[in-house]
Amino acid sequence: MADRMMMRTLLALVLSMVAGGREVAAQDAECVRERAAMVEAIRAYARSRVNALGPDGLSERVLDALGRTKRHLFTSERSCSIAYADAPVSIGHGQTMSQPFIVALMTELAEVATDHVVLEVGTGSGYQAAILAHLARKVCTIEIIPALAETAARTLRDLAYDNVSVRLGDGYAGWPECGPFDAIVVTAALGEVPPPLIEQLKVGGRLVMPVGAAYTSQQLTVVEKIAPDKTTTRTVALVRFVPFTRSPK
Repeated sequence: MADRMMMRTLLALVLSMVAGGREVAAQDAECVRERAAMVEAIRAYARSRVNALGPDGLSERVLDALGRTKRHLFTSERSCSIAYADAPVSIGHGQTMSQPFIVALMTELAEVATDHVVLEVGTGSGYQAAILAHLARKVCTIEIIPALAETAARTLRDLAYDNVSVRLGDGYAGWPECGPFDAIVVTAALGEVPPPLIEQLKVGGRLVMPVGAAYTSQQLTVVEKIAPDKTTTRTVALVRFVPFTRSPK
């Protein structure tokens, strides 16, 4: 009797796993269409943003990274319709995952090459880090909120993003041990560019971040390091990001 009950329990478990696998597979199949539609919408919209991107819009490398990254797996709802709409998505703790076009725009402006080491400040869900991981040799990403850092690290690990390292901490000071960096992407707004990040940026490298006050529009800014003690700065577009969080002093 005990053996028969155990067999029934095991059979029920197997059937549940199979059904769950079919549900995930069906969702992924649906999300393929949603993701492709998102990429095409971003491609078309980018062509109209000549001031920010030039007449050619986004590069095929960035668009390919968007198409290969399963954005819905970086959200708690795992909803195709929510994840692939061109809108921010709440990830809890007062934080958001940026809308896909802004992720694409910041990635494009960073000009990431295949041999680059990239720093991201503000891991959030891990989605921006995943996009960068398709383009760079190595991505180092810092998150100050423990629950987000833990969830992002687990998601990136489960999805086999082996070239991404996640660190819990205050990103203002950067990550010197992981650098120097060819590109830095900051996903939260601050009134100034943190000097430690400029120090850790290689000559010829680019830093992309929203600069401005919290809870209002900020300027998406590109800083290029043209010499050890010299940078150039340009603003690209008005954006609205969550404020940069610091560790309490």
